[in-house]
Amino acid sequence: MSDVGLFYVGAVLIINGIMLLGKITDRAAAPLNFFVGTLQVVTPTFLIMTAGGDRAIIAGAAGIYLFGFTYLWVGINSATGWPGEGLGWFSLFVAFAAVGYAAYTWQTGGRIFVVIWLVWALLWFLFFLVLALGRTELTRFTGWVAIAEGVLTAAVPAGLALTGLWHDSAAAALAAAVFAVVVLAVLWWWTTRAPGTRTEAAA
Repeated sequence: MSDVGLFYVGAVLIINGIMLLGKITDRAAAPLNFFVGTLQVVTPTFLIMTAGGDRAIIAGAAGIYLFGFTYLWVGINSATGWPGEGLGWFSLFVAFAAVGYAAYTWQTGGRIFVVIWLVWALLWFLFFLVLALGRTELTRFTGWVAIAEGVLTAAVPAGLALTGLWHDSAAAALAAAVFAVVVLAVLWWWTTRAPGTRTEAAA
């Protein structure tokens, strides 16, 4: 995925997280999902068509479709009011695919993005739980995870890469993994155990 594309993935994750928290309507989030989803479908299509059979380029481009189809589906559901169960089951497929991409990234020498692919897999799995299985008690946690990942796994890495400040290493990946676990634990505690949670849920 290009750094520019990743930057806007961050934007749409933040918007979708805010939507899950009920701060904006589904329809209000639809345009950005359409814009970014279209970008993430057109871009890999162009890359595959011009790859000349290069398997590395094709594999990387195929991963972008996971994002593109997700955001287009969110946009369509948001604009039409269609039910989200289908998107939820698709998210389960994407979660497993993201784990596969984490393994592929490790084999090709990436380190930090192994961690990033794994936390993306977690987010898609949360979408599956909320949308396909109706685990609505996880909606608030999922919304905050989407916002956090929009900032920390997309916007910030893309910004660092665009400015030439991105550096990958095993040590950086380990630090990223520890930081991710801490952030997720804090968000889980805050959204499910913190004072006021039950009051908000009942409102």
